[in-house]
Amino acid sequence: MYYATSHSRRHAFTLVELLVVIAIIGILVALLLPAVQAAREAARRMSCGNNLKQIGLALHNYHDTFKSFPPSAFIPNGATADSFSPQARLLSFLEQENLQDLINWNVSYASQPAVTKQRIATYVCPSEIGDRERPDGARTHYPLTYGINMGTWFVFDPTSRSGGDGIAYPNGRINFASVTDGTSNTLAFAEVKAWNPYFRDGGNPNGLGVAIPATPAQVVSYGGNFKTNSGHTEWVDGRTHQTGFTGTFPPNTKFIYASGGQEYDVDFNSSREGKTTNKTTYAVVTSRSYHPGGAQVGLVDGSVRFASETVDLSVWRGYATRDGGEVSGEL
Repeated sequence: MYYATSHSRRHAFTLVELLVVIAIIGILVALLLPAVQAAREAARRMSCGNNLKQIGLALHNYHDTFKSFPPSAFIPNGATADSFSPQARLLSFLEQENLQDLINWNVSYASQPAVTKQRIATYVCPSEIGDRERPDGARTHYPLTYGINMGTWFVFDPTSRSGGDGIAYPNGRINFASVTDGTSNTLAFAEVKAWNPYFRDGGNPNGLGVAIPATPAQVVSYGGNFKTNSGHTEWVDGRTHQTGFTGTFPPNTKFIYASGGQEYDVDFNSSREGKTTNKTTYAVVTSRSYHPGGAQVGLVDGSVRFASETVDLSVWRGYATRDGGEVSGEL
């Protein structure tokens, strides 16, 4: 018969040993977590860049078909209109023909709730924390995180029918030949954050020839009707604060406005395109992203780059113009 000796008995861990093991596991997790987070961000950034490549290819295919880039909106002379966005006009070139077939281009998107509620995966960065629908009365809207380049400051004057220096403005027919700065030196799309707060329709400034603002504080001082969280939440809407951006200031520049004991990082639209027949649209709608250090951009040539938030202001504004004659630098 076999009798177990004291040497053959199995001992449990002591409390001290357990605590040491837990501490070691905690240290390992703390060491590995940044690497895991960095790997996840790298994957999201790669996916974001792929989205921009697909949008850039769609822009080229649209140009091949219509011999110009899509306008930011169609607004009849002497009239007001809620017009579909350039992103809506690119749908068929993003394998979204079924959705585009639902659109009646002759009426406002406001009367087409089956369209406005759709989520377009290619238009949403994987790092965007506001990837969710936005109820709006009888409609539901869905955000986007890639805005089309509407220039540096001036966007549209409904009286003269003139537009800004980007690649899109209301009724514009910009084409490759119009991009005299070079397609590799001109922005087509840039990241923006969904649900961004903004000022709109203050009517200040108004008229042609208003100088570009020098500081974020000057932009905030223009004021207007303050909206706390609805910028870039309507991919169907062709207005700057919904589907565009302007290169007035570099990516992630802060425009701090305090209200109700809370600070907001705001955008600005002096007068929404298509809402008036006599007020000029100036806009500061800044490229922003959740990627550390800057934002991804797509150029007119179809390439994708990462634009640093510390990029020189003159360089950034140069990339936002199609025909300014600036000497390009590093983004």
